[in-house]
Amino acid sequence: RLKPFNRLQVILQHLKMSKQTDLTAEVLLEKRGGAGVITLNRPKALNALNFSMIQQIYPQIKAWEQDPETFLIIIKGTGGKAFCAGGDIRAITDAGKVGDRLTRDFFREEYRLNNAIGTCKKPYVALIDGITMGGGVGLSVHGHFRVATEKTLFAMPETAIGLFPDVGGGYFLPRLSGKIGYYLALTGFRLKGRDVLKAGIATHYVESEKLPALEKDLIALKSPSKENVADLLNSYHMKSKVDQEKEFVLDEHMGKINSLFSANSMEEIVKKLKQDGSPFAIKQLETINKMSPTSLKITLRQLREGAAMSLQDVLTMEYRLSQACMRGHDFYEGVRAMLIDKDQSPRWKPAALEEVSDEFVDDCFKPLGINDLKL
Repeated sequence: RLKPFNRLQVILQHLKMSKQTDLTAEVLLEKRGGAGVITLNRPKALNALNFSMIQQIYPQIKAWEQDPETFLIIIKGTGGKAFCAGGDIRAITDAGKVGDRLTRDFFREEYRLNNAIGTCKKPYVALIDGITMGGGVGLSVHGHFRVATEKTLFAMPETAIGLFPDVGGGYFLPRLSGKIGYYLALTGFRLKGRDVLKAGIATHYVESEKLPALEKDLIALKSPSKENVADLLNSYHMKSKVDQEKEFVLDEHMGKINSLFSANSMEEIVKKLKQDGSPFAIKQLETINKMSPTSLKITLRQLREGAAMSLQDVLTMEYRLSQACMRGHDFYEGVRAMLIDKDQSPRWKPAALEEVSDEFVDDCFKPLGINDLKL
């Protein structure tokens, strides 16, 4: 079992960390020039975010935010393949099976970190080079600047593992143009490269090979304001020519996405897709039919409610949903089918949308009393 959360240990570790550039550490926290630099350093695990990384990053962001000598924060991943491919789902699954408190602590601390990024007073620049999914989206999308490259691969694939697009997905997804966010959330569709910018998820686009130069220029800025950081990012963005001419991958489908995914219920979305019958609609049906029916219903309601909520209220709601998923069946079954046995054939319970009752969904959204997330 996990030892109880020991504040002193964390503080001592934090003091060690700020001086440390130990290349074997899972996350490197360095002060370079006027910038605090966070490097996710688990390349073999595609920089997946685990509990100890969260516990190190959170206090460091808070410290840099207060430090008059730190003017901006940069976050990036090592290994060239991924910024961060998600949260450490395996550890949460193992904990959930034995009733370990990590199922509560992980989500609570991760969402507190997402909120710290979303409320950070210093310019926060995420270099989302490579795979950026789930927990990696939470580490980037709430910050001021997100720099995509031709290697960026963005997705929120949670409905395929019996979860929902958390880490503030209920906040940023419904705020994307049209119904793109609903489409991405329910189908797990993957956006690549410049499309991540065109969808409104990234703020800038720079070739991957230019990132070291960009980082150097960011670090060299003398007491920059948010505007100075934006100007520098804009200058790099303007120079980038890669796939500039290509149209947005979802352009030709936006009319259908906006009408089909604007329904009030999952059953209605499915009905509309069937009635539409176009190759695009049939493909979406096939995808949706593979997803956890419970997850789909939770997700649709999460986005519809989150559209009018603050980030803090969304994260509080999502914490309740995370705990409902930890109590349920589909998350463990989805992880088994997709990540452990890899047979890709999850047996969802209930197996059909019609069997997921409104009462059950309501129950997932209920407050947790003293166990609610406090931000």
